[in-house]
Amino acid sequence: MSNTVTPAPNSSLKLRFELPPDQLTTAIDEAVRHISRRTRIAGFRPGKAPRPIVERAVGMPVILDEAMDHLIQRAYREALVEHDITPLTNADIDVEQAEEGKPVIFSASVQVRPEVQLGDYRGFNFKPEIDVIDDAKVDKVIEELADQHATLVPVEDRGARAGDYAVIGYTGTRDGVAFDGGSTERMPLILGQERLIPGFEANVMGLKPGESTEFDITFPADYGEAELAGQVAHFAVDLKELREKVLPPVDDEFARSVGAFEDLANLRTEIRARLERNALDKARHDFSDRIIEYAVANATLELPDVLVDQEVEVMHDEFRGSLARQGITEEAYLKVVEKTEADLHAEFRPNAEKRVKVLMVLSKIAEVDGVEISDADIEAEIAQARTRYANDRKTVAYFESPRGRGFIRSTLRRSRVVERLVDGWLAAHPEHPPIPHLEDDAPGGVASSAAEANAAIDATDPGVVEEAGAEADASPAAAG
Repeated sequence: MSNTVTPAPNSSLKLRFELPPDQLTTAIDEAVRHISRRTRIAGFRPGKAPRPIVERAVGMPVILDEAMDHLIQRAYREALVEHDITPLTNADIDVEQAEEGKPVIFSASVQVRPEVQLGDYRGFNFKPEIDVIDDAKVDKVIEELADQHATLVPVEDRGARAGDYAVIGYTGTRDGVAFDGGSTERMPLILGQERLIPGFEANVMGLKPGESTEFDITFPADYGEAELAGQVAHFAVDLKELREKVLPPVDDEFARSVGAFEDLANLRTEIRARLERNALDKARHDFSDRIIEYAVANATLELPDVLVDQEVEVMHDEFRGSLARQGITEEAYLKVVEKTEADLHAEFRPNAEKRVKVLMVLSKIAEVDGVEISDADIEAEIAQARTRYANDRKTVAYFESPRGRGFIRSTLRRSRVVERLVDGWLAAHPEHPPIPHLEDDAPGGVASSAAEANAAIDATDPGVVEEAGAEADASPAAAG
């Protein structure tokens, strides 16, 4: 038997085989025996019918197909071992010649884990950027707290103005006839936010509770209801209620009302400390992201379609989860936005390609730098998964499986790579302030929407190295 391996586009290989004629003869004899064992042939015990009888019973094409299937599988598996190939997909088989007395010639195309050529990933010339926390930023948080504790007070002695909370009723007509969706008894709105037709709220300004007004207004040309787009309608509006937001005085009493603070000064001190911690954490995250972008930009690799397709499915499952948390079904969403699942996948694909590239590059850096994750680390993550997903046996089972363990190992390796690069830069620049993670923000392998999405579709992590071989299906796909 002879075989050759040739690189092909999209991180794939083409294996071409030429087998001597006698191997096909042997495979046909084996196929005849197998078929005769499972086929009832009058006058013969199972497995004892001679070839001519079996040929008449089932036809030579059936025998040849079975013989070629076994022959191809054996040759393909042996070639994978010989050339140390770990396939990501079943192979596409193209049979060029399969005739008794002649050499068997076929080819197998298979996608494999891409070879990542790393460029520079340490010599970047940027540094962490830490936001400066000044009094203005503290004041803004105080203002937000005051706004959260504001009260709504009825307005009686003045007209409506921007920022007021109003309740209105209105009736809309066209040529004296009411139209669908053009009337309501009560609608709350914050004046000035232009939630209705542009220009509508301007006609409410100045009204006092109990007063009414009428006016004509033109719907925008791009209005969602085609029948109303660009049309003039008449509205009669009643202002039923009017309230204004009254902020509490920002003093020591206010500070005590929002938490266990002695006075306003103590509140401001705590706010500043929290903002400074957040600024350090943000600086670390942003710095990590820039390091990743730098490493990926300098690396070279071809992305296999199978890994990008899988990442699209992961992103799709993340999206489904996001919709579900908002109480929206995917079917309803697609109907509203007038898109199909294929449209979503087309939108996801560019980011899926970026995500796979990041995963592959970071995994290669981990391999080069000798970053390893212990079995104890993985078991600790699985223990977290058992607690976090206590009511979701399917997700727990995924993380307990070889594929899920591979996902955890690869995820932790990538996180550790980035942390080492950040800490290595900080160690080389002792003049720079420390930028530690917040205690509750340590990177993990199971506590994320991406982890849940991978579990939902039983995904193989694109960055897995040693686990890939155990999970890959080494069987070629049938082809004519």
